[in-house]
Amino acid sequence: MLTSPVTDELLRALADPTRARIVELLAAEQLCVCHLVELTGATSSNLSNHLRVLRGVGAVEAEPAGRFTYYRLRPEVLEVVSAHYAGLASRARLALVVKRPCD
Repeated sequence: MLTSPVTDELLRALADPTRARIVELLAAEQLCVCHLVELTGATSSNLSNHLRVLRGVGAVEAEPAGRFTYYRLRPEVLEVVSAHYAGLASRARLALVVKRPCD
């Protein structure tokens, strides 16, 4: 099972420690940038850039609320990544009995 371009983009986006932290925080509740600044210690502009990447791969959605914009995690996107790694785990179990001969 090869990764798809969508999965590759998701994996790259989620590999960044700040974006991974944002995803963890949004798994618990919807937050705006001001909350994320407080919880991550990143600057507002830095967080905006990270959120742009996460929106670009479809991992988060934005909802305007007056002067603020709340962000929420799209769980189905994490399910795609989870399914990818579950498939790799299944292949790894089968690989325990497969050994390529050396020349």
